[in-house]
Amino acid sequence: MQPVIIGTAGAGYAAHLHGRGYKNAGTVPFRLKTICDINTKLAEDAQKLFGYEKIEADFDEMLKDPEISVIDIVTPPFLHVPMAIKALRAGKHVICEKPLTGYFGNPGEENIGLSTPRKIMYEQVVKSMNELKQVLQETGKKFLYAENFIYSPPVQKAAEIIKAKKSKILFMKGEESLKGSSSPVAGQWNKTGGGTLIRTGTHPLSGMLWLKQQEAQARGEEITVSSIIADTAITTKILTEHEHRHIAAKPEDVEDYASVSLTFSDGTKCLTIASDSVLGGTKNYIEIYSNDSALVCNITPTDILNTYFLDESGLDDVYISEMLPSKIGWNKSFICDEIIRGYSGELKNFLETIAFDKEPLSGFDIAYDTVRVIYAAYLSSWEGRVVTLN
Repeated sequence: MQPVIIGTAGAGYAAHLHGRGYKNAGTVPFRLKTICDINTKLAEDAQKLFGYEKIEADFDEMLKDPEISVIDIVTPPFLHVPMAIKALRAGKHVICEKPLTGYFGNPGEENIGLSTPRKIMYEQVVKSMNELKQVLQETGKKFLYAENFIYSPPVQKAAEIIKAKKSKILFMKGEESLKGSSSPVAGQWNKTGGGTLIRTGTHPLSGMLWLKQQEAQARGEEITVSSIIADTAITTKILTEHEHRHIAAKPEDVEDYASVSLTFSDGTKCLTIASDSVLGGTKNYIEIYSNDSALVCNITPTDILNTYFLDESGLDDVYISEMLPSKIGWNKSFICDEIIRGYSGELKNFLETIAFDKEPLSGFDIAYDTVRVIYAAYLSSWEGRVVTLN
């Protein structure tokens, strides 16, 4: 079998998630050929950690390499669509980190989240995704959407059960909440395309959209999203500087709270919750309630290992969990994080998809639908109404 040869665009946080995921990605042979970033120090660090053969500062130069068969895009979201289009036209398959895209404003546009009508955002985002869709159809290359929630073992097992029983899902609830982002630009719409909904809520939303697809396939039905109603807000603005000290969220023109209720074409529902003001570590789950089962997918935290420490001596380089200020006291430790949160399964599926010319579990349709729903939710919250999708 010929190895899958990978060029990675971006050397930041997500590149490390993918780098660790590749290490446990199964038996398909692969080579990490090139990592590309304008910050060569970041690229050098990733090269040392994960074994890339070379570094590159120019994305266009990396695309010229005839050996590279797939481009793994882990850059900030505003670069996703233009990089994906370039890569596809260069004859490469594309792995794209979430979210697929967003509205990032026009030159000179300020305070986007406070001033730009969401109808304009929605229309421009859909237009951008349709341009990418057209290029995908023209090139015939594969688009692999890096949504790790879909590949987490609890969600995969839930899908197996739903398909085996041909269950009718009546209601789902999913959440990703935490105390805010460590990114210095997370509070700016023109850098992130929105706030906690698109940054973290995209995970459970994509997972639930995918699970509904699995139900539809098992039952021989066609199920789409018919309507959305949403509420978004900046809740932390009431806090004094002292009261804000434990919460990392610093929203400027983005929301730090969102709840989005979807109605599917079969009349069933799902609810997505995202917040940047939840202390106690990252909270990731999807609950599924059907006509004949109840399934609770606890992604993080779990009870695989509970730890208790009186001090942090010797623990400087020991990873315990995410978004906790201290390792002292009781903590629910993250075990096999790349596996439990789906990164290894995701990249295993992507390598197999390319090597054996298959369709990925998570592809362009989920990427498209997730962003479309998110911006319909922003429109719903902005205009205070139910948004109906065609």
